[in-house]
Amino acid sequence: MKDEQQRIAIAKACGWSRCYLQQQADLHDDARGLPPDALPTAENYCYLPDYCNDLNAMHEAEKVAGISNTELSIPYKEWLDRLSCPHFATARQRAEAFLRTLNLWTK
Repeated sequence: MKDEQQRIAIAKACGWSRCYLQQQADLHDDARGLPPDALPTAENYCYLPDYCNDLNAMHEAEKVAGISNTELSIPYKEWLDRLSCPHFATARQRAEAFLRTLNLWTK
């Protein structure tokens, strides 16, 4: 999955809504959406967290989705074991494990 696809899938799993890609003039895409509990007004749309490059964003996603302290924690840790050493997993590896755990990973 491309980074922007991962950002959107993780954000949706964490309660974000109306997520979309906005094409920028410099030919890169920026993922935007409505944070959880935000009213659907133009000023409430904001950039999605950069889950693939920001460990803090991934830790927050893990907490919000309940992966750390639920029955999902075992398959999540198994995916991290397959992708890396869990204690040293990068944000990108955690994002992939997160999506695979929730059966949201696509090719």
